[in-house]
Amino acid sequence: MSTDTPARLLQLLSLLQTPREWPGGELSERLGVSRRTVRRDVDRLRELGYPVQATQGATGGYRLVAGKAMPPLVLDDEEAVAIAVGLRAGAGHAVDGVEEASVRALAKLEQVLPSRLRHRVSALGAATMSLTSGDGARIAPETLTVMASATAAHEQLRFAYEAKDGTPSRRLTEPHRLVATGRRWYLVAYDLERQAWRTFRVDRVSEPFATGARFAPRMLPGGSAEAYVRRSVLARPQESAAYEVDVEFHAPPERVGGRLPASLGELVAVGDGRCRLRATVTEPVEWVAARLIWVECGFAVRGPAELVARVRELGLRLTAAASGGG
Repeated sequence: MSTDTPARLLQLLSLLQTPREWPGGELSERLGVSRRTVRRDVDRLRELGYPVQATQGATGGYRLVAGKAMPPLVLDDEEAVAIAVGLRAGAGHAVDGVEEASVRALAKLEQVLPSRLRHRVSALGAATMSLTSGDGARIAPETLTVMASATAAHEQLRFAYEAKDGTPSRRLTEPHRLVATGRRWYLVAYDLERQAWRTFRVDRVSEPFATGARFAPRMLPGGSAEAYVRRSVLARPQESAAYEVDVEFHAPPERVGGRLPASLGELVAVGDGRCRLRATVTEPVEWVAARLIWVECGFAVRGPAELVARVRELGLRLTAAASGGG
């Protein structure tokens, strides 16, 4: 009979996380304990926040159901590897809507992965590639997870950085937030040597490592990290020329907003279930046109003329493709 209660609870939780109902007798046999002990262990899991449902009768049993909060999960080796590979594939690009959550989850998972599983994840990542909607530079997932871990732990982060003109430098920073714009990742951080807030393009970062030195978070001027990145990028004419975008969507803001990257600005409701986007952007016109197609609702481009022409061209190409034309 099992007397190791923590280990037995983990084994019970692992069984209950499979999508089926477990008869009390079967759980008793699997765990090598009495049915009374099974009932007591189930009560302990409930106290820990796991919503275990019990059914009565000859065919009754136990199963884990959806609750109000997300409790910790117990993963076997294959499940952990599969999740890590998927998160690494998504984290290597700025994937709209899940990018920052993917990096945070990946950082937590890789922190506890045994070395044998890390090797399997790396091997699978090297042997596969993903096709994503973003066309920005690829980022090594290891770079993002190191930066995300340092940010969450409030540890100073040191890394090598290459400016647009190729000038190399070493930076010591207090990382504040990683921000994905849809094409690129940026790190918002306080540069300790320059005594100023900076945004760093993550695809120009190399050799990042957390120094272990903790810091008290500073107050970021001007609001959120997303707004800071938007202002910072727009203030750099050398990155790309800024231009005004004006688009009206035939859908409400709550439907459109989830399909557009934050870098394109805010949507404003204009009545009749429509909304409008008026923003200054620096992204290439081709990329903006492609992102508009992803919204999956009707829209009208008011300007600029280059964007109108690019959207018209994309529409013709899509129509030709749908009709089997060349």
